[in-house]
Amino acid sequence: MHKRQLISTEDGSATIYLPEWDESYHSKHGAVREALHVFIKNGFAKINAKDEVSILEIGFGTGLNALISLVENFAKKQSILYTGLEKYPVNEQEFALLNYPETIKSNIENLPVSTEECGKLYKRLMTADWEDFQTINPNFRLRKINTDFLAFDYPADTFDLVYFDAFGAKVQPELWTEELFSKIHYSMKPGGLLTTYSSKGSVRRSLINLGFEVEKLAGPPGKREMINAVKK
Repeated sequence: MHKRQLISTEDGSATIYLPEWDESYHSKHGAVREALHVFIKNGFAKINAKDEVSILEIGFGTGLNALISLVENFAKKQSILYTGLEKYPVNEQEFALLNYPETIKSNIENLPVSTEECGKLYKRLMTADWEDFQTINPNFRLRKINTDFLAFDYPADTFDLVYFDAFGAKVQPELWTEELFSKIHYSMKPGGLLTTYSSKGSVRRSLINLGFEVEKLAGPPGKREMINAVKK
């Protein structure tokens, strides 16, 4: 794996930077703000009320999207089955330095948990065993899978929501192709939603070719547009 460095983003939250690729895990304009806009406001918040929601994350990374989804679910109280795929897991030394519990508190109004409790939940997410579902709290079960995204055996008609949070196409173009999106489409339930920070024309065309209904939306800070795609 490439050398990784901890850097601060504009909303005060930290992320990991890969100097060799000049690429970071999150937007330098704000890791927490980006996650809230792309994956919560335009993803998790749009899932119609269900007793159980199955989420797939392509790029579990630092666990930020999972942590915010877990915290946001304190109000929804849905049963969440969260599957996160990651080829290069963040180690304990690295995630211990990420200040998400503090910066989530400062970026989310009326946060239903204390910073201390958020920190405990984050540690539980990051230290949970891999490969099988682990209970993080009564309404949130997490399965982290150490795998290459293209090699994973995607189950049919399983996921209500997909967070597509892979590294950008400039450094990993193979992850932004019809090949991978086809596997994800197969794994989604009809009416399932895929959300991603990208708005590349080639990505939109691939999603449309596969039968997704694609919508361009205003992007997070520092980015003009992003994509929502619904499996018809």
